[in-house]
Amino acid sequence: MATCDACGRSENMPYHCRHCGGTFCGEHRLPEAHDCTGLDDWNDPSGIFDSDFDESVDDPGTRSGGFLSDLSATGGPLGYFRGNMTYVFLGLMFITFGFQYLVFPVLGIPVNSSLWNAVFTVSPQHPFYVWTWVTSVFAHSGLTHVLFNGIVIYFFGRLVEEYIGSRDFTLLFLGSGVLAGLGYLGLAILQGNPTPALGASGAALAIMGVLTVLNPGLRVYLYFLLPVPIWVLTGAYVLISVSGILGVPLFPGVADAAHLVGLLVGLAYGQRVKNQYRLPNQLQFGGGRGGGGMGGPGRGRGPF
Repeated sequence: MATCDACGRSENMPYHCRHCGGTFCGEHRLPEAHDCTGLDDWNDPSGIFDSDFDESVDDPGTRSGGFLSDLSATGGPLGYFRGNMTYVFLGLMFITFGFQYLVFPVLGIPVNSSLWNAVFTVSPQHPFYVWTWVTSVFAHSGLTHVLFNGIVIYFFGRLVEEYIGSRDFTLLFLGSGVLAGLGYLGLAILQGNPTPALGASGAALAIMGVLTVLNPGLRVYLYFLLPVPIWVLTGAYVLISVSGILGVPLFPGVADAAHLVGLLVGLAYGQRVKNQYRLPNQLQFGGGRGGGGMGGPGRGRGPF
């Protein structure tokens, strides 16, 4: 539990300003909201900080008149996305879920039909349906699947986004999700497996891989009950995934190749960035305050 330096409110998930080093609640997390002393050092009359979402902010000369910079600046139409991409991706997951199981059936397109699969799943039979490389990341095989992935992304994604910034978090999430799908496709084609796959588990496990590198002792409450160090969960997922790839699936119906690719991407990325930024306090203590619950990716019809 921490106390906000601006209003004194106790906060389980505090934000730590990398510009002034203070601790703040969600309401005062932005530099502009807590009168950050770094505003004076920034020497920017508009008082806008680099959120890592727009590279042009690094150079004031490129900001002036820049379309993307104006959109993503504080108060701009895209200002909400700065620091909130975790929630944006969660929203997209549930919006996509609604299209899968409400909108498409109402339009007369049954779940698991050829058109439904062509929109929402990566399929070894149609590997060059390139749009599915992205749409499959946000689509899921059922409510349990989307909830489990949502739990991982909600609790872990916020920590990783705060550490690496919204822009890099966006690239990590989408990149690992796409690579996980392509990894599944490659193995499925080699094995002659025609089953399509879908889900954000590859991206979720990439996020978990990053946290494993940043703080392997971070305690996570498995199913909100059993405290387990995050490295144990990561190691377990590696073993489960490798076992499935070798033909001994411990959880049939799960895209093990996608899980493994996502984890490897996250571990590699974590190694790359672990010394580039000041580590937030959320990743330095145990006790589950920064970790939350871990349900794991769902199972079913070829999810990942």
